[in-house]
Amino acid sequence: MPAAPDEFPPPYAVDVAMSQRSHERIGERRTDDTWLAETWADPGTRVLVLAGGRFPLTDDRDAVRWLAPAEAPEGERLLLGERQGVVHYAVLPTKAFRAPDDWGQLRELGPDLAAVDRGFLVQAQAMWEWRRAHRFCGRCGGGLVASRGGYVLQCEACGRQHFPRTDPAVIMLVTDGERALLGRQAVWPEGRFSTLAGFVDPGESLEDAVAREVREEAGIEVTEVTYFGNQPWPFPSSLMVGFFARATSTEITIDDDEIEDARWFTREEMRAETEAGQLVLPGGISISRSLIEAWYGGPLPGQW
Repeated sequence: MPAAPDEFPPPYAVDVAMSQRSHERIGERRTDDTWLAETWADPGTRVLVLAGGRFPLTDDRDAVRWLAPAEAPEGERLLLGERQGVVHYAVLPTKAFRAPDDWGQLRELGPDLAAVDRGFLVQAQAMWEWRRAHRFCGRCGGGLVASRGGYVLQCEACGRQHFPRTDPAVIMLVTDGERALLGRQAVWPEGRFSTLAGFVDPGESLEDAVAREVREEAGIEVTEVTYFGNQPWPFPSSLMVGFFARATSTEITIDDDEIEDARWFTREEMRAETEAGQLVLPGGISISRSLIEAWYGGPLPGQW
């Protein structure tokens, strides 16, 4: 049944995709070169190959095909962690390696994968995106050498250390008690709508970012910014922090630079339009979907 119109669901009331803990990261092992060599030599160690954001799948295409270290191609090794006593790595192959076209991509197959596979993939995808964007030292332009299990890049020229980065972003469902506010970008196919979102400015709190982004994109003022949950979003390097917010104004004024359209939806309108295919909501891999369905009070049909 849909939730009461004047209530926000409490934090953690709904599982958020890609946020489930799937393994121990054992970060203390990243500096143990002897242990790293021993576990890589162990045929029981499992290896995820990630090339160009693609990874091998099992024959039924619903799970990652993990390899033994001896089966993995040459490339950079990343220690992912440990699950049930088994050590897991990712390998980022050299540029000469080309992933077959039938390999999977997290963004496409994420909702269909087991939470365990998805947890390892989110970590590997984020690291792959970081390595792709950080090929030279940002201070002097020197070459970078990986260490500590792949989690530190050290400049060969000036010695500066570089660490993986995460960019915080807010994503929010604004309601006026009876209705929820959704927006759409001009590049999206007709009928697609989602929650509003935006990056946090330097020196800005998360709550202030929510209020600013909603004001900038839709001209709506909000209060009661309430935390919902968070989700890593490694496309390329975000942490999406989800909120509900209460609208204190309802007249929409669109910022054409940000979004093309925004609308208020009652629960009945949302259900009827998704059933008819007129409204298409984000897929289950996105925290946006979790926000919407938590407010609605249950699952809704259709997805991107």
